[in-house]
Amino acid sequence: MASVNILNQTPVTMAEVKDELTKIQKKAGELNYRANKTLAYLQEFSKLSTAKSKELREKIEGLNIPRLKDEHIVKIVDTLPKFQEEVKSLLSGYTITITNDNAKKIADTVSSFS
Repeated sequence: MASVNILNQTPVTMAEVKDELTKIQKKAGELNYRANKTLAYLQEFSKLSTAKSKELREKIEGLNIPRLKDEHIVKIVDTLPKFQEEVKSLLSGYTITITNDNAKKIADTVSSFS
């Protein structure tokens, strides 16, 4: 079996994955079992289009919240927390703490997209 070297990791939103799988499906004709299941899941739960998710991602990055990394932003874009408490709860799974003001800024930004 071939050895795989990971050169870099970039978190992507569910909308971006859905677009990539759709492109592969159009190109190849059909997907394997796992890719089909993933695409079905994404069609059910991906709430934003790729353009909207990129726009939201840029707006959250523009808030310049300290210690907020790409993986956190992608998780926020995928789940769309509308309230400050939801943002705090979502980020509690990571080793990051944000102030209530920053959580409110994120929630206000997200609520304008949903």
